[in-house]
Amino acid sequence: MRVEVIRAWPRRHESKVLDLPAGATVADAVAAAGMGDEDHVGVAIYGEKVDAAHALREGDRVELLRRLTMDPKEARRRRAVK
Repeated sequence: MRVEVIRAWPRRHESKVLDLPAGATVADAVAAAGMGDEDHVGVAIYGEKVDAAHALREGDRVELLRRLTMDPKEARRRRAVK
């Protein structure tokens, strides 16, 4: 089955398309993509948070979620001051 693993930072991203066997999990996809070393705090499929044991389906897009650099409320306050 074909899946895509994505991780993103401000103004850049990395994406890998993988062919995995049926029954593969999110953890299998992250390991196969070689992206497990990075500091990610969660994983999502098309924006829906899932755990590492979640079984993948054909065409899934696995998104590695990173830690927020700033509280969204604080970012809005700073923009409003400008």
